[in-house]
Amino acid sequence: MARVVYSEEFRIEAVKQVTKNGYSISDTAERLGVHPDSLRNWIKRLESPQAIQKHQILDESQAEIKKLQKELKRVTEERDILKKAAVYFASHTN
Repeated sequence: MARVVYSEEFRIEAVKQVTKNGYSISDTAERLGVHPDSLRNWIKRLESPQAIQKHQILDESQAEIKKLQKELKRVTEERDILKKAAVYFASHTN
């Protein structure tokens, strides 16, 4: 039997179905087509203090990235307005 390798995102979502949504391990494993022991191991690994801290850091980083992207968009829009204003005033002097 070939060993199936699941992505980290798949594992995280499978664990969330059990830990956050309250589904049982056996039901979730059956629905997703994984062995219940594999799901239990994923839960142990992803719910460890180190994993929780890693995910918190990633969540904070993603929030910071979104904030910076929003700020970049605002600053780019402001720059474009200033460029247009400079062209306008340069053409209307004299």
